[in-house]
Amino acid sequence: MPTNRRKFLQQAALVGGALLSTKSLLANQLFSTDKEVEKLVILHTNDVHSRLDPFPMDESKNAGLGGVAARADLIKRIRAMEEHVLLLDSGDIFQGTPYFNYYKGEPEIKAMSMMGYDASTMGNHDFDGGMENFATQLKHATFPIINCNYDFNNTVLEGKTIPYKIIQKGKIKVGILGVGIKLNGLVPDKLYGNTKYLDPIEKANETAALLHKKGCDFIICLSHLGDKYNDNQVSDEVLAESCFDIDLIISAHTHKLFEKPRVYTNKKGNDTVVNQVGWAGMYLGRLDFSFYGRKIKKLTQSHKVIVRGKVGE
Repeated sequence: MPTNRRKFLQQAALVGGALLSTKSLLANQLFSTDKEVEKLVILHTNDVHSRLDPFPMDESKNAGLGGVAARADLIKRIRAMEEHVLLLDSGDIFQGTPYFNYYKGEPEIKAMSMMGYDASTMGNHDFDGGMENFATQLKHATFPIINCNYDFNNTVLEGKTIPYKIIQKGKIKVGILGVGIKLNGLVPDKLYGNTKYLDPIEKANETAALLHKKGCDFIICLSHLGDKYNDNQVSDEVLAESCFDIDLIISAHTHKLFEKPRVYTNKKGNDTVVNQVGWAGMYLGRLDFSFYGRKIKKLTQSHKVIVRGKVGE
């Protein structure tokens, strides 16, 4: 190889290496700066199952845990400390205690409204009183029920749910969508009537793409699919790996208490975070995201906040 050509290639390699090092340094500086544009705190529950009171103070492992009074106190304190907070639920609000047997979901929905939930999706047990009952209880809701893969046309729930919602938190535009599990075989036919089940992966991607087009900086899916299964059943793991624009999936149905959020690589090569916090309202999930330049987002902290029946404990 001629001397001049060898010298040119060596210089080019040095310059290329310097550019890569500079790019890496700038990226590290970006993520280590204390000047993030916004911080967003996401609080979430799933599969509360009508547990309005804490578990009784007996010898069981759940003694004293849960209860809406303690949860409301926690939420109030976190809101007092943080500027931008979202409170979300991923379904199965109903069924599990005598409250639902007697009052059919009214106190559950009223409690969520008083706590200031921003949105929820619906789970299979939310059909346990029938669609007419669910429609009746929604009169007490100050928050929307979000689902994009149940077609409620020509049912009593037509027009009573929405496929997505956009919420502005400071400079961050948040898009929220919801998906539900297949009802056939899981819920008696008469309880969901003419509801049509649409492919959740297809509808989630379609709705998330719309939210992305509308300029959302962060897209959340409230999912009642379940975290993962051993067979080919559609799950949140499948959704996370098959989506393009979803940043966070708040999972439900399988009653799993994740030790830490699971992070998957989606179809765009970006992170999709999945989290689930057990059942019965014993834990309040908390995820802190920091936004750098609005478009660069990073999960900075995650917590499983234990909910104890005695307020302030």
